[in-house]
Amino acid sequence: MPDLVDLRRRLTEFAEREAAGVSPLYELLALGAAGDDEVAGLLGAARQGCATPALLLAAAHRLLQSEPFHELSGYYPSLGGACGPDQGTWPLFRSFVLDRADRMRALIATRGTASNDVRRAALLYPAVALAAKQAKAPVGLLQVGAGAGLLLLMDRFGLRYQTEQAGQLAVGPAKAPLGLHCVLGVAGDAPLPALPKKLPVAARIGLDPAPVDATDPDEFAWLEACVWADQPERLRWLGIAAGMLRKDRPDLVTGDPVEDLPAVAAKVPAELPLVVFDTDTTGQWDADRRAEYVRLLSVLSQRRQLWWVSHESYLSGLDLVLPGREDLVPRDGDPVVGTLGLVRWVQGRPQAQALARTGRHGQRLEWLPVG
Repeated sequence: MPDLVDLRRRLTEFAEREAAGVSPLYELLALGAAGDDEVAGLLGAARQGCATPALLLAAAHRLLQSEPFHELSGYYPSLGGACGPDQGTWPLFRSFVLDRADRMRALIATRGTASNDVRRAALLYPAVALAAKQAKAPVGLLQVGAGAGLLLLMDRFGLRYQTEQAGQLAVGPAKAPLGLHCVLGVAGDAPLPALPKKLPVAARIGLDPAPVDATDPDEFAWLEACVWADQPERLRWLGIAAGMLRKDRPDLVTGDPVEDLPAVAAKVPAELPLVVFDTDTTGQWDADRRAEYVRLLSVLSQRRQLWWVSHESYLSGLDLVLPGREDLVPRDGDPVVGTLGLVRWVQGRPQAQALARTGRHGQRLEWLPVG
């Protein structure tokens, strides 16, 4: 269990580097929790590797969903609130969670903040499409840390990339139920990436310690609770994607993301090129666990064609196969950004590319020069 000093550090970093400029409500609440041992200490109930600030905020959001007439709801746009954060927000939040401390700990101990931000599909699509192009065949998708499996439907979303050079680029089905937008820029002399209209996917499977059944009302309520409460547009996207999922749910396997990876990969037909992807997952692991994950990917690549798409911080695994990229190392105090990486193994040796810098929630993509 992380100690209080570590938990308070995580809360401060979340407020200053992730929520700042993106979520005024969560920035304020995380900073308040960082300075309060009782509130920060609630995260001590989390399972190993799950004690994230987002989990604390999601647990509070879930409890507030069941008490929508509580005064705190006035600060939560997700629940119809129209008040911006002010001096009354933190005292209300503090009393709300501490008055329900046992229920908070029960949620924190049994839940995780699964990666269900559907707009991340716009970030992953170019990398998976590049893998499919290299494979010259339809691919099988395996998401590690799949949550409800929403991102496994990336080929079925309508994606719109706004560019300076070419206007808006549209990919995916023309009449897709869900349309997502992303700003696409380039760094230096990098060209715009080639974005095929269709992504050929022949199989899809997810691996997660606790998969979420989006067809279950209580489970779906948890997915909603994991969305930042002052970003209601993300709730709308989640609802549409969950509706699509109910009609065609991928296979979701309960298991350890590292230890059970080979067994789950074997469920994808061996003749299919396999694309393993993760987003906001490996950064929650320690260094030894990340190293073992990359080692297993290398072993699997000796048995079948395999590509790894990583959407994490550069230092969360991509650095192990693409060392020396100091330009991708986040500096202290900088906003948290993601790095989109693509790795394939040829004769046991990794060929890795850093494709883009990203906004963590799918809002922007900056394509990098080949290097």
